[in-house]
Amino acid sequence: MEPETPVLDPALFDHAEATLSQSGPLVAVDALIADLMKAENFQAVFYAMLMRKRVELGVSPFPTGPSNELPAEAHEAYENAIRDAGRTVGGLYLDRREYAKAWGYFRMLGEQERMFVALDAYEPAPEDDIYGIVEIAWQHGVHPQKGFDLLLSRSGICSAITMVGSADLSKNPELREFCVKKLVRSLHEQLTDRLRGDTAAGHTGLDADATIPQMLAGDPNLFGDDTYHIDVSHLSSVVQLATHLPACAELDLAGELCLYGQHLSPNLRGEMPAPFDQGYADYAKYLEILAGRNVEANLGRFRAKIEVAVVEGDTFPAEVLVNLLVRIDRLPEALNLAKQYLADPELRELSCPTVSELARRAGDFATMSAVAKTNADPVNYLAGLIAARSPFQK
Repeated sequence: MEPETPVLDPALFDHAEATLSQSGPLVAVDALIADLMKAENFQAVFYAMLMRKRVELGVSPFPTGPSNELPAEAHEAYENAIRDAGRTVGGLYLDRREYAKAWGYFRMLGEQERMFVALDAYEPAPEDDIYGIVEIAWQHGVHPQKGFDLLLSRSGICSAITMVGSADLSKNPELREFCVKKLVRSLHEQLTDRLRGDTAAGHTGLDADATIPQMLAGDPNLFGDDTYHIDVSHLSSVVQLATHLPACAELDLAGELCLYGQHLSPNLRGEMPAPFDQGYADYAKYLEILAGRNVEANLGRFRAKIEVAVVEGDTFPAEVLVNLLVRIDRLPEALNLAKQYLADPELRELSCPTVSELARRAGDFATMSAVAKTNADPVNYLAGLIAARSPFQK
C-alpha cells in the first residue's frame, strides 16, 4: 500500500506568511516549495511550482485558475511549467516507489517512458500489493509484459490465463506471443515437477531429470483412478493458446503438454469441436505443422475432417485449415480451399479470411472480381479488374 499524504506541520503556514512579509511573493513561494519538499508533500509541491510560474508571469497566483487568466503570450511558458512540475513530482514519487501517484502525473503529460523504465526495473517485495502496478502496466498499456509477469508470478497460471483470455490481443501479436510462451513454460515446468515427484515416490528407476515423455513412457502407474497432476482446465486453455505461436521452442513444450493430455482418462480430457474432436491428439498434430514437422501428413489429417463436417453444415474445420495454411505461407492452397468450401455469400462472420481477401492477398484478381460479381459488389469487382491490369500488387 502506498503511503498517505503526510500531515503538515502548522509552523509551515506561519513560515510562509512571514517570508511573504519580509521578502515578497517569489521568495515566499520558493520557501514554501522547500518546506513542502522537506515534508514530502509532493502533490502540494506540484501546485506550488505552478503558483511560482503564475507569480512570475504577474497573473492570479491560484494554480487551478482558468487558462484565460493568462495572456496569450504566456501560454507556452505556463504549459512548459506544467510539464516541468509534472516530471519533477512524478520523478519524486517514482523514487519512493509510489507508482500510482507517479503515473497520475506522467499520464497527464502523455509521457510513458519514465514509467516504463521504472516498472521494468521493479521487483516486488513480499509485502507489496502489486495489483495497482499491474493495472498501470497492463490495463493502461505502459508495460504489459511486466504486468503479465507480475500477475503470473504472484497469482499463478489461472489468473494469467484469465488476463490473456479477457484481452483482445489480436492487434498485438507480439504481446500475445510473449504471454503464451510464458504460460506454456510455466505450466510445463509445473507438470514436470509434479511428475518427477510422483515417479520418484514410485521408485520407477527414472533419472531425476527425466523429461515428460520419458516419465509418461516409463511409469505406467501415473494415471490410475482418474489421476491428474495439473488443473485440466489450465491444460486445455494453454494448449489452445499455444496454437497462436509461431515456430519456436515453446511449441515443443506445448506438444509435450498434449502428450500428457492424451494419457488422461477420457472424462478428464473434455469434449472439443471438430477439427479437434480427437482432443489433444489433434492439437499435437496442429502444433507439429506450425513447428514444420510432418506437415503434409498432418495437413491430410485436417483435410479429412472437412468433408464430414460440411455434410453436417459445419464449416469450422475448413476455416481452421484455411487459417493454418495462411500461417504457414501457403496462400494458393488456402484460397483453393476457401473457394471450395467457404464461397457461399450466405456465410457470415467466418473465423478466417474470406475468399475475396485471400484472392487479394494472393494477387488472384480474377477470382476477386468473380467473387465480387457473385456477391453483387460492383466496387470490389471493378477494383479487381483494375488491379489485374495495373502494376499494383496485393
